[in-house]
Amino acid sequence: MASQDWFDKDFYAVLGVSKDASDADIKKTYRKLARQYHPDSNPGNASAEAKFKEISEAYSVLSDKEQRAEYDQIRAMGSGARFTAGAPGGAGGFEDVFGGMFGGGGGGQRVRFGQGGGGFEDILGGMFGGGGGFGQSSGGYRGFGGPTKGRDVTASTTLDFTTAIAGDTVKLTQGSGRPVNVRIPAGVADGQKIRLKGRGEPSPDGGEAGDLVVTVQVRKHPVFERDGLNLRVDVPVTFVEAALGATIEVPTLGGGPVKLRVAPGTPSGRVLRVKGRGVTTKNGTGDLLATVQVAVPSHLTPSAREAVEALATALPAENPRDDLIARARES
Repeated sequence: MASQDWFDKDFYAVLGVSKDASDADIKKTYRKLARQYHPDSNPGNASAEAKFKEISEAYSVLSDKEQRAEYDQIRAMGSGARFTAGAPGGAGGFEDVFGGMFGGGGGGQRVRFGQGGGGFEDILGGMFGGGGGFGQSSGGYRGFGGPTKGRDVTASTTLDFTTAIAGDTVKLTQGSGRPVNVRIPAGVADGQKIRLKGRGEPSPDGGEAGDLVVTVQVRKHPVFERDGLNLRVDVPVTFVEAALGATIEVPTLGGGPVKLRVAPGTPSGRVLRVKGRGVTTKNGTGDLLATVQVAVPSHLTPSAREAVEALATALPAENPRDDLIARARES
């Protein structure tokens, strides 16, 4: 931004906020105005486009704490000043604003701010830490440190579990009402952020546009749970299958069931692995982990109960908790 603009433009008035407005109020007001005057909402309306650029320029300064402080300071020092040469013996002019700062005064020696080395831009650069002054660059006014990058825009989307694993293209609506297609990569995780470079707000002074940052929320699945690149599923088996062994079917995500062999004497909690049936991303492919859960019948017929009692009599008299109790005592 050119230094003259900091005197000529009242950014608070442009946004319609007071000089002591909070950051939140400034942001809220800007968003409302940006939606109202955005070119996409006013196609072919040159006046709306000019207004949008004006409010974007104001917001780029007032939303930055350092630039806002510098803007307030310059406006306070030189309200109404102009970069014009003062007439001999005359009042007014920008030189009078800074005259007192450098030993000038009403009738004293004036400080001239001409072009070239040692000019006004170099003086302000030293006062506010700027290196290259306020000149206009090929991409717009350089302001403090170069053209201002447009602000990032945040958005969120919620996906089904299966969609997140497979990947998809979703359509979002930005604050301006403009739809944008976002490619969700396969294997995106809950809470993951996707950054689309250059899809945010435009720069107010010719710099690069901001980014669109999309946060993905993933709904839980009734059967599967994600564990890194692996998928987990609890698989119930009967007591007979666990005791004698069996071949069972296990569901997979997005495909038909696969067969797994349960070895005789398999306890609850044992994990059976199906290679390559987990989550696929650019970093690799995980597995399907099936955790065996032995299902105990809740209702027994009289004949079934007699059979279980006969089994209990036939089995060795041992307590499976003896080792657990012994280790607890030793600790």
